[in-house]
Amino acid sequence: MAGKVFVSVSMSLDGFSAPESMDGIFATPEQREQDPRLAHWVAQWMELQSWIFPLRFFRENLKLGEGGEEGRANDIVRETFERTGASIMGRRMFDLGERSWPAEAPFHTPVFVLTHNRRDPWERPGGTTFHFVDDGIHRALERAREAASDRDVRIAGGSETILQYVNAGLVDEFSIALAPVLFGAGTRLFDGVNASKVALEPIRSEPSTRVTHLTYSVRPR
Repeated sequence: MAGKVFVSVSMSLDGFSAPESMDGIFATPEQREQDPRLAHWVAQWMELQSWIFPLRFFRENLKLGEGGEEGRANDIVRETFERTGASIMGRRMFDLGERSWPAEAPFHTPVFVLTHNRRDPWERPGGTTFHFVDDGIHRALERAREAASDRDVRIAGGSETILQYVNAGLVDEFSIALAPVLFGAGTRLFDGVNASKVALEPIRSEPSTRVTHLTYSVRPR
């Protein structure tokens, strides 16, 4: 039996999943000093994701050392990892991650990257292999489902990739870590969603120390 297709992502209280630019992540201190926007964007990103950094499972998965917080948020991150048999992401997300992930990338499953440029599979230590798919979102999902077997397929991001799958009616479930931060500008998670065709049904809402975890099933309207 095929698993679900799901999205699991952090979102600010005003609906943004990323700052206006990710350029600040790799900027030098001198560049950030010359352009304060770079430091601002980094601070926004770190604030949005700050709930996950102290968690025990996150630290263990990225080999950041022993220890870390346990509790429901830690369980949710572990459960998300365990249910995922394959992931799909856009090329821009991959390009950013290629520069920032450790050698042992944190997925430990096949990852299918949507791209317009052919590239041989990129195998990393720890079980992650990136496959580059240049023939559309449906073909990427077919390959991801086959690789995942009876486990679920995660649409990892970025927002444009998530939106393509939502608008195509291919997403079964949303999990959103709603962070109590305000961006004011940036990349809106649902900017461009075809709301006339998408309906959500609440599954659960679970508060944790830093964020509220919201889960919805997705169905055609």
